[in-house]
Amino acid sequence: MANFLASIFGTELDKVNCSFYFKIGACRHGDRCSRKHVKPSYSQTILMPNLYQNPAYDPKNRMNPSQLQNHFDAFYEDIWCELCKYGELEELVVCDNNNDHLIGNVYARFKYEDSASAACEQLNSRWYAARPIYCELSPVTDFREACCRLNSGEGCVRGGFCNFIHRKNPSDELDRELTLSTKKWLKVRGRDERSVSRSPTPEPTRRRF
Repeated sequence: MANFLASIFGTELDKVNCSFYFKIGACRHGDRCSRKHVKPSYSQTILMPNLYQNPAYDPKNRMNPSQLQNHFDAFYEDIWCELCKYGELEELVVCDNNNDHLIGNVYARFKYEDSASAACEQLNSRWYAARPIYCELSPVTDFREACCRLNSGEGCVRGGFCNFIHRKNPSDELDRELTLSTKKWLKVRGRDERSVSRSPTPEPTRRRF
């Protein structure tokens, strides 16, 4: 029985724990959800809810698409560079959704769990754009499962109100620049992918809750 319960944990078959929270780190029902939202005690991923204030959702917005992209690129670069101070950053995901539980959410997946823990602890005492930052460890480790698969194809019929993440991407140029500069920075610090100075994250067979 214990093995069976472990195998269905966080899936649709699990009638106790919320599969949406396990997959996405957020649930539209919030604290009213009939299933448990079990927060991880350790994780590679942090979540900063509602951090990105997308001007596209401001009724008074007059920016054109190019200006909106430049605004987002500036935010993305700012957050990426700041998070790199805590450790090697593998992925940064910003939600483009417009529903209450996902709007402006920013996820950051580090290579090491202790980097995520350090970032979470420090960021909870920080401010960004005159607003306090709220940060928590997130159960999300695979964004292929968390992101809407239709959004990158013909388009999701639910649009910004989809309950899966609609990922907002930086410009290709910025993405390349950040990738190259991060690799160079890690090489200078002696912490590139060949470095063995720190223990890697344990295999996911170990329970994180």
